[in-house]
Amino acid sequence: MKKMLFIYNPNAGTGKLKPKLADVLDIFTKSGYEVTVYPTQKRYDAAEKIQESGSQYDLIVCSGGDGTLDEAVTGMQLCNCKVPLGYIPAGTTNDFATSLGIPKDILEAAETAVNGTVFPCDVGMFGEDYFAYIAAFGLFTDVSYATDQNVKNVLGHMAYILEGAKRVFNIPSYKIKITHDGEVIEDEFIFGMVTNSRSVGGFKGIIGPEIVFDDGVFEVTLIKTPKNAIELNELLGAIVMKQLDSKRMYSFKTGEIKFESEEEIPWTLDGEFGGAHKEITVKDKKQAVQIKVDSEVAAGLSVDSEKSKKVKCKKINQKKLKK
Repeated sequence: MKKMLFIYNPNAGTGKLKPKLADVLDIFTKSGYEVTVYPTQKRYDAAEKIQESGSQYDLIVCSGGDGTLDEAVTGMQLCNCKVPLGYIPAGTTNDFATSLGIPKDILEAAETAVNGTVFPCDVGMFGEDYFAYIAAFGLFTDVSYATDQNVKNVLGHMAYILEGAKRVFNIPSYKIKITHDGEVIEDEFIFGMVTNSRSVGGFKGIIGPEIVFDDGVFEVTLIKTPKNAIELNELLGAIVMKQLDSKRMYSFKTGEIKFESEEEIPWTLDGEFGGAHKEITVKDKKQAVQIKVDSEVAAGLSVDSEKSKKVKCKKINQKKLKK
């Protein structure tokens, strides 16, 4: 019989997994798995459990918010565990699950975890640490871990928006030297993110189209410090409207990027505090985790599908030109 390790965070989201836990386990068992169930007891618990025993299983499934997924991915990287990973999103925003097309419905996500397609997904290296989809600093980045869990549970996504709104009037600014692909940028920034996601903070499309998850590069967005309140308002408007403002933002793709500053900058990794650093290098570990996704969605997540789309568009344009 196949063996599964099922790790879940009993405090995630509004506790929506709890009433369906028996049905989830029934799906796992009927799919031929002998299931070991482990509810996390503290922070880093999921990472430690997987590092300790993850390689003994045929499949690992985690359930919780982005932080639980982050811990699962971290644990798998630390023990070099090549076991497929299933994910049942049960948090407040569930950015990465949204990006990968993993169902929001608990039971559908459980089905995907056992019967879905294995997709080789990139993982971020942040110094000696790891992240699943985002490393960020500056404006709003401490919202997720600064917002009380009980508030998150009651208010849901609105809790993040309210917490973020309180910070608009007290914006830290950082002078940073950024190095990537032989290029050096030196400027002052209020925000920066290194991502492998189509959804950030519950908002889709902020980073732009053509995001794939197995190409070995991140999408980097850096927002320059506005000079006054008018510039700040214009900047926030551009973000809400999903418009990239080249005068106030840098946006590019890279597989490795280094940040250097004279002061320590607090970072967030997948919505959890990632420490304060004067210098940090972020690298893309190409196709480092085997994550279970919906079979119909898998093709659209890959760099191969993006290439075939471009080829198809090129052929259509060539036909139009001939006419």
